[in-house]
Amino acid sequence: MKGVCKSFGTVVALDDVSLQLNSREIHGLLGGNGAGKTTLMNVLYGLYKPDAGEIYLRGEKIEIHSPRDAIQCGIGMVHQHFLQIDNFTVTQNIVLGTPLKNRPTLNLDQEEERIRELSERFGLEVNPRALIEDLPMGFRQRVEILKALYRGVEILILDEPTTNLIPQEVDSLFQSLRVMVEEGMSVVFITHKLREALGVCDRISVLREGKNVFTLPRDEASEEVLVKGMVGEELDVEKSVLFSSAGLDQAALEVGEKPVLQVEDLQVVGEGGNLAVKGCTFQVREKEIFGIAGVAGNGQRELAESLLGIRPIAGGRVLIDGVNVADVGTRELLEMGVTYIPEDRLQDGFLPAANVAQNLILGYHHQEPYNKGGFLDWPTIFRVARKLISEYDIKTPGPREIAANLSGGNIQRMMLARAFSHPARLLVAHNPTRGLDIPSMEFVYSKLLERKKQGMATLLLADDLDELFLLCDRIGTIYRGEIVGILDRSQFDKYEIGRMMSGIRTRPEGMPAYE
Repeated sequence: MKGVCKSFGTVVALDDVSLQLNSREIHGLLGGNGAGKTTLMNVLYGLYKPDAGEIYLRGEKIEIHSPRDAIQCGIGMVHQHFLQIDNFTVTQNIVLGTPLKNRPTLNLDQEEERIRELSERFGLEVNPRALIEDLPMGFRQRVEILKALYRGVEILILDEPTTNLIPQEVDSLFQSLRVMVEEGMSVVFITHKLREALGVCDRISVLREGKNVFTLPRDEASEEVLVKGMVGEELDVEKSVLFSSAGLDQAALEVGEKPVLQVEDLQVVGEGGNLAVKGCTFQVREKEIFGIAGVAGNGQRELAESLLGIRPIAGGRVLIDGVNVADVGTRELLEMGVTYIPEDRLQDGFLPAANVAQNLILGYHHQEPYNKGGFLDWPTIFRVARKLISEYDIKTPGPREIAANLSGGNIQRMMLARAFSHPARLLVAHNPTRGLDIPSMEFVYSKLLERKKQGMATLLLADDLDELFLLCDRIGTIYRGEIVGILDRSQFDKYEIGRMMSGIRTRPEGMPAYE
């Protein structure tokens, strides 16, 4: 790809970007959110038409106007969000849109055999007759990869492929990619995770703000080099919470004795009327960051919302500083020092038609200093809002700007500013760094640790195991609404948590028992 440019209105997504993919290599495409990684590959796959630039395949210039063109050129892409029909089988999903040998009878025996052969050849084991809706996320991803391989692609683009995988599935995926490369294929591996890029890629290209920064062989790359490529000189790697080899200081590892949050045999009904949370029991103490690990969709959202009184409790109880949540409303919870960073920043706790200042005080607007004698103190509100906009680097013309005009990342910063700008006893944070760049993630982690040292209890629900391992004092793993096990920091092991994320409760011989 040479000199690719792409703009969306006034936003320049790609600015004269070039990329060379060699034969038989895994090429890492690294960058923060909004760097242009997925946009560049969407151009290659024919989903976007570039404003400028050329694409060459084996030295010959090609034109790609659609995904069909890309597939005919041997280029396939597996997106972060899978395009699958849940009540179809694996085979039906894979062959959908391809010519069938037995179209009148829809007998798929030959196609099924071909899929079995591909799955065995590339280590992508999956039952061709299984329904998609019955498969865990790791197997669903295998189906998407097999869909591309079935179409005979020689270049495979994977967009953030490890997002919803347990560690064992990540290892299995990497082994499969190596087999593909040995058989002559080439892979583009889009990621924002440095360790994955260094672990599996032969060469790594870094994009920042829609521009090429560099391309390096793996043996010339390091975390520090890649971080500086992704964020420039904004981050002091030596002092970074994210990348410091020294780890957390002693004060950040201290945990109090007094429980702030107590969850006892909690049961919560989900959207379909079934129990989404089943008999959960745990507690979070002062100065503790308690993590909840699990593949997305295992009851995390229902758990978080029940603790805040947003979703009714079907059984058990939740105590915050000894007060039963069922007996108080949201306003009282906020006054008790409970704060929340929701997973869905557009649907929960966000007023798109209100301005930035109003969103920054939402829920606290009846408290001082914003409210005096029953009336909103607008000079104070705008003064505080300007301070928070500056401190949290919210990119907006000012506090009077309509909140709907903010980008997703800036809406997340606004949520964080609201959560951290008030005294808190308990913070419930669900994927608080999703959509943020590395300096912003660093800022959030620093704030979490700062508040922890001051005594705040934090329940951190996150899809990213690295984030949980970095910050948490203990981690509980949730599977289909149940807490499968709880590990202390000294027991953290990604493969053990991976087993629990699959619903396996037993520990290997010689390892301490679960709490």
